[in-house]
This record gives sequence, C-alpha cells and structure tokens, in this order.
Amino acid sequence: MENEKKTYYIAIANGEIFRNATSSPWDFKITATDDEITQLREFFDENYANEWLTFVRAHIPYMEYHNDRETKRYDDKLQTIYSYIYDLGDEEAREHIASMGILPSDDSGL
Repeated sequence: MENEKKTYYIAIANGEIFRNATSSPWDFKITATDDEITQLREFFDENYANEWLTFVRAHIPYMEYHNDRETKRYDDKLQTIYSYIYDLGDEEAREHIASMGILPSDDSGL
C-alpha cells in the first residue's frame, strides 16, 4: 500500500502539505505516494534552511543579490519544488505552473 497514490493539497508560501482541502488555504492539488510526499517535504525543509541563509545575507549591505550563492540555492530549490509539483499535480496545477514560465521548457511542455 506504500505505492498507493493519495490526494494532497500544497501551500507553497509556508511549505505545508495537507490531506484535507479545508485544512488551510492551498495553492496546488497533487496525487502522490508516501515516498513522493516525503521527498516533497525534504525539498520544503531544504528551502526553509536556504531561506534563513538569505535572511542573514540580506543584512550584509556589501553583498549583491545577483552574486549571492545562498539566494541562488533558494531559487534553484524553489524551481525544483515547482517542477516536482508540476509532475505530480492535477491539470489545473500543471497549467498554472506552466503559465508562470519558471520551468525549463522540457518540464512544462512549452
């Protein structure tokens, strides 16, 4: 039963994963196995750590944003999260993510 797919609701801003659509506001609906949800949770956890590093960097005035590796890691991981949600998401999720233009063209069918 571990490979059985279940429906989940994802809130990107706070990195939350819900089983129930009424738990809290959500952005995307996906269908995933327990292993896939574990992987998504790890992506969110990694990006939370990256977010703190960018917060620290923001308080160093001489470091430029575009030359900041912490911010690049955060942005790259966020792109990974969107790509993963695109792969697992329903049609509405895929359409919305594709319309954002943040994925490489081979992921979003553009």
